[in-house]
Amino acid sequence: MHHIVIAGGGAAGLELAVRLGHRLGKKQKAHISLIDAVSTHVWKPLLHQVAAGTLDSLADELEYFALARKHHFQFRLGCMDGLSRVRKEVYLAPMLDADGAEVLPRQTVGYDTLVIALGSRSNDFGTPGVRAHCTLLDTPQAAEHFHRSLIHACLRAQLQGKAAGEGRFTVSIIGGGATGVELAAELHSATKVLSSYGLAHFDPEKDLEIAIVEAAPRLLSALPERLAEAVSLELRKLGIAIHTGEKVVEVTSQGVQMASGTFIPSDMVVWAAGIEAPDFLGKLDGLESNRIHQLLVQRTLQTTRDPAIFALGDCAACPQGEGQAAVPPLAQAAHQQATLLARSLAGHLQGKALLEFSYKDYGSLVSLGDYSAVGSLMGAIAHGTVFVEGHIAKWMYWWLHKRHQIAVNGLLYTWLTTWAELINLARNPRIKLH
Repeated sequence: MHHIVIAGGGAAGLELAVRLGHRLGKKQKAHISLIDAVSTHVWKPLLHQVAAGTLDSLADELEYFALARKHHFQFRLGCMDGLSRVRKEVYLAPMLDADGAEVLPRQTVGYDTLVIALGSRSNDFGTPGVRAHCTLLDTPQAAEHFHRSLIHACLRAQLQGKAAGEGRFTVSIIGGGATGVELAAELHSATKVLSSYGLAHFDPEKDLEIAIVEAAPRLLSALPERLAEAVSLELRKLGIAIHTGEKVVEVTSQGVQMASGTFIPSDMVVWAAGIEAPDFLGKLDGLESNRIHQLLVQRTLQTTRDPAIFALGDCAACPQGEGQAAVPPLAQAAHQQATLLARSLAGHLQGKALLEFSYKDYGSLVSLGDYSAVGSLMGAIAHGTVFVEGHIAKWMYWWLHKRHQIAVNGLLYTWLTTWAELINLARNPRIKLH
Protein backbone atom coordinates (compact mmCIF):
# COMPACT_ATOMS: atom_id res chain seq x y z
CA MET A 1 0.00 0.00 0.00
CA HIS A 2 1.25 3.50 -0.86
CA HIS A 3 2.79 5.12 2.22
CA ILE A 4 2.46 8.90 2.68
CA VAL A 5 4.65 10.24 5.49
CA ILE A 6 4.07 13.75 6.86
CA ALA A 7 6.94 15.15 8.93
CA GLY A 8 5.65 17.88 11.23
CA GLY A 9 2.37 18.15 13.12
CA GLY A 10 1.84 21.90 13.06
CA ALA A 11 -1.20 23.54 11.50
CA ALA A 12 -0.34 22.48 7.95
CA GLY A 13 0.88 18.96 8.72
CA LEU A 14 -1.94 18.05 11.08
CA GLU A 15 -4.69 19.37 8.82
CA LEU A 16 -3.17 17.44 5.90
CA ALA A 17 -2.97 14.22 7.94
CA VAL A 18 -6.63 14.54 8.98
CA ARG A 19 -7.82 15.21 5.43
CA LEU A 20 -5.75 12.39 3.92
CA GLY A 21 -6.82 10.06 6.71
CA HIS A 22 -10.45 10.48 5.71
CA ARG A 23 -9.83 10.54 1.95
CA LEU A 24 -7.35 7.66 1.77
CA GLY A 25 -6.60 6.03 5.12
CA LYS A 26 -10.21 5.26 6.02
CA LYS A 27 -10.77 3.62 2.62
CA GLN A 28 -7.48 1.69 2.74
CA LYS A 29 -6.25 3.46 -0.38
CA ALA A 30 -3.03 4.59 1.30
CA HIS A 31 -1.24 4.38 4.63
CA ILE A 32 -0.84 7.81 6.28
CA SER A 33 1.81 8.50 8.93
CA LEU A 34 2.32 11.74 10.85
CA ILE A 35 5.62 12.38 12.67
CA ASP A 36 6.19 15.02 15.34
CA ALA A 37 8.74 15.61 18.09
CA VAL A 38 6.05 16.09 20.78
CA SER A 39 2.84 14.21 21.46
CA THR A 40 0.44 17.17 21.61
CA HIS A 41 -0.58 20.00 19.27
CA VAL A 42 -1.20 23.65 20.16
CA TRP A 43 -2.06 26.16 17.44
CA LYS A 44 1.08 28.30 17.10
CA PRO A 45 -0.65 31.72 16.68
CA LEU A 46 -1.90 31.31 20.27
CA LEU A 47 1.55 31.03 21.86
CA HIS A 48 1.60 34.71 22.85
CA GLN A 49 -1.51 34.03 24.97
CA VAL A 50 0.18 31.00 26.56
CA ALA A 51 3.19 33.20 27.39
CA ALA A 52 0.99 35.86 28.98
CA GLY A 53 -1.01 33.26 30.91
CA THR A 54 -4.35 34.16 29.32
CA LEU A 55 -4.53 30.72 27.71
CA ASP A 56 -3.78 27.41 29.40
CA SER A 57 -2.01 25.29 26.80
CA LEU A 58 -3.08 22.10 28.61
CA ALA A 59 -6.72 23.01 28.07
CA ASP A 60 -6.24 23.79 24.39
CA GLU A 61 -3.78 21.09 23.31
CA LEU A 62 -4.78 18.09 21.16
CA GLU A 63 -3.33 14.60 21.58
CA TYR A 64 -1.79 13.28 18.35
CA PHE A 65 -2.32 9.63 19.27
CA ALA A 66 -6.03 10.24 19.89
CA LEU A 67 -6.37 12.27 16.68
CA ALA A 68 -4.66 9.50 14.72
CA ARG A 69 -7.12 6.89 15.97
CA LYS A 70 -10.09 9.12 15.23
CA HIS A 71 -8.95 10.29 11.78
CA HIS A 72 -7.45 7.09 10.32
CA PHE A 73 -3.74 7.87 10.30
CA GLN A 74 -0.76 6.63 12.32
CA PHE A 75 1.25 8.87 14.63
CA ARG A 76 4.98 8.36 15.18
CA LEU A 77 6.74 10.23 17.97
CA GLY A 78 10.13 11.46 16.85
CA CYS A 79 12.17 14.39 15.57
CA MET A 80 13.21 14.23 11.92
CA ASP A 81 16.91 14.97 11.50
CA GLY A 82 17.83 13.33 8.21
CA LEU A 83 16.73 11.78 4.94
CA SER A 84 17.87 9.32 2.27
CA ARG A 85 16.19 10.05 -1.05
CA VAL A 86 17.74 6.95 -2.66
CA ARG A 87 16.38 4.60 0.02
CA LYS A 88 13.24 6.71 0.53
CA GLU A 89 13.78 6.77 4.28
CA VAL A 90 13.24 9.43 6.93
CA TYR A 91 15.55 9.36 9.98
CA LEU A 92 14.34 10.28 13.46
CA ALA A 93 16.69 11.28 16.28
CA PRO A 94 16.65 9.32 19.56
CA MET A 95 14.08 10.62 22.06
CA LEU A 96 15.34 11.37 25.59
CA ASP A 97 13.43 12.13 28.76
CA ALA A 98 14.11 15.05 31.12
CA ASP A 99 16.84 13.02 32.87
CA GLY A 100 18.62 12.17 29.63
CA ALA A 101 17.48 8.54 29.54
CA GLU A 102 16.58 7.15 26.14
CA VAL A 103 12.84 6.74 25.58
CA LEU A 104 12.99 5.83 21.90
CA PRO A 105 16.07 4.81 19.89
CA ARG A 106 16.96 6.28 16.51
CA GLN A 107 14.22 5.30 14.06
CA THR A 108 13.93 4.85 10.31
CA VAL A 109 10.62 5.39 8.52
CA GLY A 110 10.20 4.38 4.89
CA TYR A 111 7.98 6.35 2.52
CA ASP A 112 6.61 6.42 -1.01
CA THR A 113 5.57 10.08 -0.76
CA LEU A 114 7.08 12.43 1.82
CA VAL A 115 5.56 15.75 2.90
CA ILE A 116 7.78 18.03 4.98
CA ALA A 117 5.79 20.42 7.18
CA LEU A 118 8.27 21.22 9.94
CA GLY A 119 7.26 24.85 10.32
CA SER A 120 9.68 27.54 11.40
CA ARG A 121 11.59 28.85 14.37
CA SER A 122 12.79 32.29 15.43
CA ASN A 123 15.62 33.75 13.37
CA ASP A 124 18.18 35.57 15.51
CA PHE A 125 20.15 36.79 12.44
CA GLY A 126 23.35 35.86 14.27
CA THR A 127 22.81 38.58 16.89
CA PRO A 128 25.11 38.00 19.91
CA GLY A 129 23.40 37.00 23.14
CA VAL A 130 19.97 36.14 21.72
CA ARG A 131 20.06 32.40 22.38
CA ALA A 132 21.52 32.92 25.86
CA HIS A 133 19.37 35.78 27.13
CA CYS A 134 16.09 35.79 25.17
CA THR A 135 12.93 33.74 25.18
CA LEU A 136 12.01 32.52 21.70
CA LEU A 137 8.30 31.69 21.47
CA ASP A 138 8.67 28.75 19.10
CA THR A 139 6.96 26.06 21.17
CA PRO A 140 4.31 25.74 23.90
CA GLN A 141 7.10 24.67 26.24
CA ALA A 142 8.99 27.93 25.63
CA ALA A 143 5.80 29.96 26.11
CA GLU A 144 5.04 28.14 29.38
CA HIS A 145 8.60 28.75 30.57
CA PHE A 146 8.27 32.46 29.83
CA HIS A 147 4.98 32.62 31.74
CA ARG A 148 6.47 30.95 34.81
CA SER A 149 9.46 33.30 34.64
CA LEU A 150 7.11 36.28 34.41
CA ILE A 151 5.13 35.18 37.48
CA HIS A 152 8.33 34.60 39.45
CA ALA A 153 9.81 37.92 38.36
CA CYS A 154 6.70 39.83 39.42
CA LEU A 155 6.77 38.10 42.81
CA ARG A 156 10.45 38.97 43.29
CA ALA A 157 9.83 42.55 42.21
CA GLN A 158 7.18 42.94 44.89
CA LEU A 159 9.12 41.30 47.72
CA GLN A 160 12.45 42.95 46.95
CA GLY A 161 10.92 46.39 46.87
CA LYS A 162 11.80 47.04 43.24
CA ALA A 163 8.23 48.00 42.54
CA ALA A 164 8.29 50.46 45.42
CA GLY A 165 10.68 52.81 43.71
CA GLU A 166 13.94 51.03 42.95
CA GLY A 167 13.24 50.97 39.21
CA ARG A 168 10.62 49.61 36.85
CA PHE A 169 10.38 45.97 35.84
CA THR A 170 11.00 45.93 32.08
CA VAL A 171 10.02 43.39 29.44
CA SER A 172 11.58 44.10 26.03
CA ILE A 173 10.09 42.53 22.92
CA ILE A 174 12.36 42.47 19.87
CA GLY A 175 10.25 42.53 16.73
CA GLY A 176 7.27 44.68 15.86
CA GLY A 177 5.40 42.19 13.74
CA ALA A 178 2.11 40.57 14.69
CA THR A 179 3.67 38.28 17.34
CA GLY A 180 5.51 41.09 19.13
CA VAL A 181 2.55 43.47 19.04
CA GLU A 182 0.05 40.85 20.23
CA LEU A 183 2.37 39.71 23.03
CA ALA A 184 2.86 43.29 24.26
CA ALA A 185 -0.88 43.94 24.52
CA GLU A 186 -1.55 40.53 26.06
CA LEU A 187 1.17 41.04 28.70
CA HIS A 188 -0.22 44.44 29.63
CA SER A 189 -3.69 42.96 30.11
CA ALA A 190 -2.43 39.88 31.98
CA THR A 191 -0.27 41.77 34.48
CA LYS A 192 -3.19 44.03 35.36
CA VAL A 193 -5.20 40.93 36.22
CA LEU A 194 -2.22 39.40 38.04
CA SER A 195 -1.91 42.41 40.33
CA SER A 196 -5.51 41.90 41.44
CA TYR A 197 -4.68 38.36 42.67
CA GLY A 198 -2.62 39.37 45.67
CA LEU A 199 0.27 41.45 44.30
CA ALA A 200 -0.96 44.50 46.14
CA HIS A 201 2.38 46.30 45.89
CA PHE A 202 2.88 45.62 42.19
CA ASP A 203 1.06 48.17 40.02
CA PRO A 204 1.55 47.39 36.29
CA GLU A 205 0.68 50.95 35.34
CA LYS A 206 3.58 52.32 37.42
CA ASP A 207 5.96 49.45 37.99
CA LEU A 208 5.96 47.59 34.67
CA GLU A 209 7.43 48.79 31.39
CA ILE A 210 6.87 46.95 28.13
CA ALA A 211 9.04 48.00 25.19
CA ILE A 212 8.82 46.95 21.54
CA VAL A 213 11.93 47.30 19.39
CA GLU A 214 11.54 47.19 15.60
CA ALA A 215 14.22 47.70 12.94
CA ALA A 216 11.73 48.88 10.31
CA PRO A 217 10.40 52.46 10.26
CA ARG A 218 7.03 51.35 11.70
CA LEU A 219 5.34 48.45 13.43
CA LEU A 220 3.52 45.78 11.40
CA SER A 221 5.35 46.60 8.18
CA ALA A 222 3.55 43.75 6.38
CA LEU A 223 0.15 45.35 7.07
CA PRO A 224 -1.42 48.48 5.56
CA GLU A 225 -0.09 51.68 7.10
CA ARG A 226 -3.53 52.69 8.37
CA LEU A 227 -3.72 49.53 10.49
CA ALA A 228 -0.18 49.97 11.78
CA GLU A 229 -0.95 53.52 12.88
CA ALA A 230 -4.13 52.41 14.66
CA VAL A 231 -2.19 49.70 16.51
CA SER A 232 0.64 52.06 17.46
CA LEU A 233 -1.83 54.58 18.83
CA GLU A 234 -3.57 51.93 20.94
CA LEU A 235 -0.27 50.60 22.30
CA ARG A 236 0.92 54.07 23.26
CA LYS A 237 -2.35 54.66 25.11
CA LEU A 238 -1.46 51.59 27.18
CA GLY A 239 1.93 53.08 28.00
CA ILE A 240 3.89 50.60 25.87
CA ALA A 241 7.16 52.11 24.63
CA ILE A 242 7.76 51.79 20.88
CA HIS A 243 11.26 52.03 19.41
CA THR A 244 11.15 51.90 15.59
CA GLY A 245 14.11 52.19 13.23
CA GLU A 246 16.31 50.56 15.86
CA LYS A 247 18.50 47.56 15.02
CA VAL A 248 19.47 45.31 17.92
CA VAL A 249 23.19 44.47 17.87
CA GLU A 250 23.48 42.58 21.16
CA VAL A 251 21.43 41.21 24.02
CA THR A 252 23.08 40.83 27.42
CA SER A 253 21.95 39.78 30.86
CA GLN A 254 21.43 43.49 31.56
CA GLY A 255 19.36 44.44 28.54
CA VAL A 256 19.21 45.26 24.84
CA GLN A 257 21.84 47.23 22.94
CA MET A 258 20.91 49.03 19.70
CA ALA A 259 23.14 50.16 16.83
CA SER A 260 22.18 53.78 17.54
CA GLY A 261 23.78 53.53 20.98
CA THR A 262 20.46 53.31 22.84
CA PHE A 263 20.43 50.72 25.61
CA ILE A 264 17.23 49.38 27.20
CA PRO A 265 17.81 47.84 30.65
CA SER A 266 15.63 44.72 30.64
CA ASP A 267 14.57 42.11 33.16
CA MET A 268 13.13 39.83 30.46
CA VAL A 269 13.63 39.83 26.69
CA VAL A 270 11.51 38.11 24.05
CA TRP A 271 12.86 37.67 20.52
CA ALA A 272 10.14 37.82 17.84
CA ALA A 273 12.03 39.47 14.99
CA GLY A 274 11.90 36.93 12.19
CA ILE A 275 11.64 33.29 11.20
CA GLU A 276 13.71 30.59 9.57
CA ALA A 277 13.17 26.91 8.82
CA PRO A 278 15.09 24.27 10.83
CA ASP A 279 18.81 24.36 10.03
CA PHE A 280 19.13 20.79 8.78
CA LEU A 281 16.70 21.46 5.91
CA GLY A 282 19.39 23.62 4.35
CA LYS A 283 21.53 20.54 3.73
CA LEU A 284 18.93 17.79 3.45
CA ASP A 285 20.31 15.21 1.01
CA GLY A 286 20.69 17.63 -1.88
CA LEU A 287 17.28 19.30 -1.76
CA GLU A 288 17.33 22.94 -2.84
CA SER A 289 16.82 25.58 -0.13
CA ASN A 290 17.10 29.34 0.38
CA ARG A 291 19.13 31.43 2.84
CA ILE A 292 16.65 30.81 5.70
CA HIS A 293 16.69 27.04 5.04
CA GLN A 294 13.21 26.88 3.46
CA LEU A 295 12.88 24.13 0.87
CA LEU A 296 12.24 25.46 -2.62
CA VAL A 297 9.08 24.00 -4.12
CA GLN A 298 7.15 24.26 -7.36
CA ARG A 299 3.55 25.42 -7.60
CA THR A 300 2.54 21.75 -7.08
CA LEU A 301 4.37 21.94 -3.70
CA GLN A 302 6.87 19.33 -4.94
CA THR A 303 10.47 20.08 -4.05
CA THR A 304 12.49 21.26 -7.04
CA ARG A 305 14.85 18.26 -7.02
CA ASP A 306 12.64 15.35 -5.98
CA PRO A 307 9.05 14.87 -7.22
CA ALA A 308 8.33 12.34 -4.44
CA ILE A 309 9.00 14.95 -1.71
CA PHE A 310 6.61 17.83 -1.01
CA ALA A 311 6.91 20.74 1.42
CA LEU A 312 4.33 23.20 2.73
CA GLY A 313 3.82 25.81 5.41
CA ASP A 314 6.57 27.96 6.89
CA CYS A 315 9.39 25.58 5.90
CA ALA A 316 8.57 25.87 2.18
CA ALA A 317 9.38 28.68 -0.27
CA CYS A 318 6.53 28.49 -2.75
CA PRO A 319 6.40 30.85 -5.75
CA GLN A 320 3.29 32.89 -6.42
CA GLY A 321 4.16 33.88 -9.96
CA GLU A 322 6.78 35.46 -12.19
CA GLY A 323 8.41 38.40 -10.44
CA GLN A 324 6.35 37.97 -7.26
CA ALA A 325 7.51 37.23 -3.75
CA ALA A 326 7.11 33.75 -2.30
CA VAL A 327 3.95 32.80 -0.44
CA PRO A 328 4.14 34.50 2.99
CA PRO A 329 4.65 32.30 6.08
CA LEU A 330 1.14 32.80 7.49
CA ALA A 331 -1.40 30.47 9.07
CA GLN A 332 -3.89 31.13 6.28
CA ALA A 333 -1.30 30.10 3.67
CA ALA A 334 -0.55 26.86 5.53
CA HIS A 335 -4.28 26.10 5.75
CA GLN A 336 -4.77 26.71 2.03
CA GLN A 337 -1.78 24.55 1.11
CA ALA A 338 -2.94 21.65 3.30
CA THR A 339 -6.42 21.80 1.78
CA LEU A 340 -5.09 21.77 -1.78
CA LEU A 341 -2.43 19.10 -1.20
CA ALA A 342 -4.96 16.70 0.34
CA ARG A 343 -7.05 16.87 -2.83
CA SER A 344 -3.99 16.82 -5.04
CA LEU A 345 -2.37 13.73 -3.51
CA ALA A 346 -5.66 11.83 -3.42
CA GLY A 347 -6.18 12.54 -7.12
CA HIS A 348 -2.56 11.77 -7.97
CA LEU A 349 -2.89 8.22 -6.61
CA GLN A 350 -5.70 7.78 -9.12
CA GLY A 351 -3.51 8.89 -12.00
CA LYS A 352 -4.61 12.54 -12.12
CA ALA A 353 -2.24 15.48 -12.54
CA LEU A 354 -1.10 17.33 -9.43
CA LEU A 355 -2.88 20.59 -8.70
CA GLU A 356 -0.99 23.90 -8.60
CA PHE A 357 -1.20 26.12 -5.55
CA SER A 358 -2.52 29.65 -5.87
CA TYR A 359 -2.39 31.76 -2.71
CA LYS A 360 -5.39 33.91 -1.85
CA ASP A 361 -4.77 36.74 0.62
CA TYR A 362 -7.88 37.13 2.77
CA GLY A 363 -6.32 39.88 4.84
CA SER A 364 -4.67 40.13 8.24
CA LEU A 365 -5.90 40.43 11.80
CA VAL A 366 -4.00 41.56 14.89
CA SER A 367 -5.34 41.04 18.40
CA LEU A 368 -4.62 43.54 21.16
CA GLY A 369 -5.75 41.31 24.00
CA ASP A 370 -8.77 42.51 25.95
CA TYR A 371 -8.43 45.98 24.50
CA SER A 372 -9.17 45.71 20.79
CA ALA A 373 -8.32 44.10 17.47
CA VAL A 374 -7.70 45.47 14.01
CA GLY A 375 -7.61 43.91 10.58
CA SER A 376 -7.96 44.20 6.85
CA LEU A 377 -10.14 41.94 4.71
CA MET A 378 -8.82 41.60 1.19
CA GLY A 379 -11.28 41.28 -1.67
CA ALA A 380 -14.26 41.18 0.64
CA ILE A 381 -16.26 43.88 -1.11
CA ALA A 382 -15.84 44.81 -4.77
CA HIS A 383 -12.37 43.24 -4.76
CA GLY A 384 -11.10 46.01 -2.49
CA THR A 385 -9.80 46.19 1.04
CA VAL A 386 -12.11 46.52 4.03
CA PHE A 387 -10.69 47.66 7.37
CA VAL A 388 -12.21 46.31 10.57
CA GLU A 389 -11.57 47.26 14.17
CA GLY A 390 -12.96 46.64 17.65
CA HIS A 391 -15.45 43.89 18.42
CA ILE A 392 -15.91 42.78 14.81
CA ALA A 393 -12.17 42.29 14.37
CA LYS A 394 -11.94 40.46 17.72
CA TRP A 395 -14.72 38.10 16.72
CA MET A 396 -13.02 37.38 13.38
CA TYR A 397 -9.69 36.71 15.13
CA TRP A 398 -11.45 34.23 17.42
CA TRP A 399 -13.02 32.58 14.37
CA LEU A 400 -9.59 31.87 12.83
CA HIS A 401 -8.81 29.53 15.73
CA LYS A 402 -12.23 27.92 15.50
CA ARG A 403 -11.74 27.29 11.79
CA HIS A 404 -8.52 25.42 12.57
CA GLN A 405 -10.32 23.34 15.21
CA ILE A 406 -13.07 22.50 12.72
CA ALA A 407 -10.50 21.46 10.10
CA VAL A 408 -8.82 19.14 12.60
CA ASN A 409 -11.70 17.78 14.67
CA GLY A 410 -14.96 18.62 12.95
CA LEU A 411 -17.89 20.89 13.74
CA LEU A 412 -19.42 18.87 16.62
CA TYR A 413 -16.16 18.65 18.60
CA THR A 414 -15.49 22.35 18.05
CA TRP A 415 -19.01 23.23 19.23
CA LEU A 416 -18.54 21.16 22.40
CA THR A 417 -15.08 22.61 22.97
CA THR A 418 -16.41 26.15 22.67
CA TRP A 419 -19.02 25.48 25.36
CA ALA A 420 -16.29 24.02 27.59
CA GLU A 421 -14.20 27.15 27.05
CA LEU A 422 -17.14 29.33 28.10
CA ILE A 423 -17.62 27.26 31.26
CA ASN A 424 -13.92 27.53 32.06
CA LEU A 425 -14.09 31.31 31.71
CA ALA A 426 -16.60 31.38 34.54
CA ARG A 427 -14.92 28.65 36.62
CA ASN A 428 -11.20 29.50 36.37
CA PRO A 429 -9.15 32.62 37.12
CA ARG A 430 -8.82 34.99 34.17
CA ILE A 431 -5.11 34.14 33.85
CA LYS A 432 -3.01 31.15 34.73
CA LEU A 433 -1.38 31.83 38.12
CA HIS A 434 1.39 29.20 38.10
